[in-house]
Amino acid sequence: MNNRLDYFTLSPQASNKLVELTLQLSKKPVLADLAHLIMLRASQLNGCAFCVDMHVKEAKIHGERELRLHHVAVWRESQLFSPKERAALEWTEALTQLPPHGISSDLYASTREQFSDEELSDLSFLIVAINGWNRLNVAFQAIPGSSDDMFGLNKANLN
Repeated sequence: MNNRLDYFTLSPQASNKLVELTLQLSKKPVLADLAHLIMLRASQLNGCAFCVDMHVKEAKIHGERELRLHHVAVWRESQLFSPKERAALEWTEALTQLPPHGISSDLYASTREQFSDEELSDLSFLIVAINGWNRLNVAFQAIPGSSDDMFGLNKANLN
């Protein structure tokens, strides 16, 4: 039994703003196809079981192939991702685990080759948003699957 705070109930305005931001960004054309991969990878890196569970289920509902979901953790070695997806995953890792000296010029330049200015800005905000969710859910030990009914994630048939 989780005896930590329910931040969503205690801070509904802030929680709903973060939901709004995440949904708005996830619907952007370039992010619509990348969002599940990005949110899953950041959640894996942050050890957020709640979000890993959620984003695997969401991705499956939206038609993502299961093998690609398994390969997100090893995307560098996998041949299942496009150059744009690989750039997004690398950018996600860098922004999630900020290097001591910041983002290198080489990484910035290679990412810019795949994304327009607006797309890179939106991608970065989505990474900021999922890292926020991860930190909240890890801090308050959100229980994986506990919101499946509310978010319609039972449709993934991954119980």
